[in-house]
Amino acid sequence: MTLTWPSPAKLNLFLYITGQRSDGYHELQTLFQFVDYGDEITITARDDDQLNLLTDMQGVPPEKNLILRAAKLLQSYCRDTLQYDGPLGADICIHKVLPMGGGIGGGSSNAATTLIALNEHWKTQVSDEVLAELGASLGADVPVFVRGHAAFAEGIGDILTKASPEEKWYLVAHPGIEISTPMIFTDPQLNRNSPKRSLAALLLAPYANDCEPIARKRFREVEQLVSWLLEYAPSRLTGTGACVFSEFETQADALQVLNKAPSWVQGFVAQGVNVSPLHKFRAGITRVLHQ
Repeated sequence: MTLTWPSPAKLNLFLYITGQRSDGYHELQTLFQFVDYGDEITITARDDDQLNLLTDMQGVPPEKNLILRAAKLLQSYCRDTLQYDGPLGADICIHKVLPMGGGIGGGSSNAATTLIALNEHWKTQVSDEVLAELGASLGADVPVFVRGHAAFAEGIGDILTKASPEEKWYLVAHPGIEISTPMIFTDPQLNRNSPKRSLAALLLAPYANDCEPIARKRFREVEQLVSWLLEYAPSRLTGTGACVFSEFETQADALQVLNKAPSWVQGFVAQGVNVSPLHKFRAGITRVLHQ
């Protein structure tokens, strides 16, 4: 059976850096929410153990491709740990619309979708908890996509608590550049001492992103984009960038601003959702796959 699975984007509705550990990792508090927009991954299970990514991912060598790495990781876990003896192969295609280096979780979402989808196609019955643990070795944001619910993240992003922020409409805009996460986190001017607060307190305070001043300082395109969007609505960086998002009460309001966007702005309008489109899709097709 061939199925096309959603691989949604995420936003960091706020992001505060509360310290830096002796090993160099940063401690943070951030609020993840999904949006109903993203890539699509099409999977056909095979009757052998071959894993084929049939879409050329320009600029990403196979050994660094998170889709293939996720597939091989689950394959190895099922063979070595579960002693699963059925076929564990797949042909995989991706329709890519999320920009790389945009701070909206494209690669992490792709990895999570691959783990969840192959677990269903192969009927290996690995729990989401184990899939999240496997995903954590691929990237810090993979577990939140695997678990599939909006979440408040603390520690180094590994302590997740379910959250239910308001599901607003967003205009997500990309300035056409890619930002390296290490570049932001190694900047000496990055604020690393935001006070730790409870989720209840953070939800009542104005939202901000400690990475935004560095991205705006280093990248003229981000500075221009934030300045333009702030004319219309509350706007801020997501993750370490480069995407910036504005929040609206209605889809029509968001589309109205997108229609005014300068030619150098790429963007889309989507609604924030607290349950991932990936998990909604899985709930709808699980019975079909396991017949």
